[in-house]
Amino acid sequence: MCGIVGLFLKDKSLEPRLGELLSEMLVTMTDRGPDSAGIAIYGAPDTGRSKITIQSPHPEKDFQGLKDLLKATAGDSLTVHIKATHAVLGVDAAKAEAVRAALAAERPDIRVMSTGDSVEIYKEVGLPKDVANRFDVVHMAGTHGIGHTRMATESAVTTLGAHPFSTGPDQCLVHNGSLSNHNNLRRELKREGMRFETENDSEVAAAYLTSQMAHGKNLGQALEGAVSDLDGFFTFVVGTKSGFGVVRDPIACKPAVMAETDQYVAFGSEYRALVNLPGIENARVWGP
Repeated sequence: MCGIVGLFLKDKSLEPRLGELLSEMLVTMTDRGPDSAGIAIYGAPDTGRSKITIQSPHPEKDFQGLKDLLKATAGDSLTVHIKATHAVLGVDAAKAEAVRAALAAERPDIRVMSTGDSVEIYKEVGLPKDVANRFDVVHMAGTHGIGHTRMATESAVTTLGAHPFSTGPDQCLVHNGSLSNHNNLRRELKREGMRFETENDSEVAAAYLTSQMAHGKNLGQALEGAVSDLDGFFTFVVGTKSGFGVVRDPIACKPAVMAETDQYVAFGSEYRALVNLPGIENARVWGP
């Protein structure tokens, strides 16, 4: 049992409040998963630039001198913004892969949480309110985001085992449920060249969708394929640069509710995650 939330803002005047609204939704879902929590925030892209969100269990060591260390690879335009155990690197898009390679070689304890033009992912072990406070999520602005609070069933309670999982640029996934064929899928995806950081079944689902879209499918087509190709019980919320999508297994036993107004589209594992959104009393509410 885990808790999932998602929020897409149609009203630009709400964008400065994205982190505030999303973190409040996630904290409401704490009793569905107190082990760890995470949030993906999508902001306005900077043309020609990429973001690499990284995490370290020893930030005081790994982040010290990081800008100087990467300067030869990334150039003078590199920016480093540290937030607790995470940091967001701003790099020229053409140099993003070279920077990732340099990180792996020079600071092997650092893990990449996400890459892309607009996404930043923050996740750690702990209660949602503590994770949100640690990264000052309430003051983050953006167009949309998704979040997850985890009750671990398939793997250990670790930062890397927390959601969201990201396996492609500006793509991420949060999951409530359990997959039964993830080991076979992982082997197939590894043969395609997909990289995995954990043994978590949800990371396999994220990689599956990334693979499907890399082969030319749009998000909707990839989600439709997941219904037949993934075995188990699941509700997925998948973030992309332009928004988020939702898919449930054919039995749809995991709870899910959506709401839409002129200002936003919202998702929650339960309706109570949505009750403090502005204008929710006038929203169209349905189960996907």
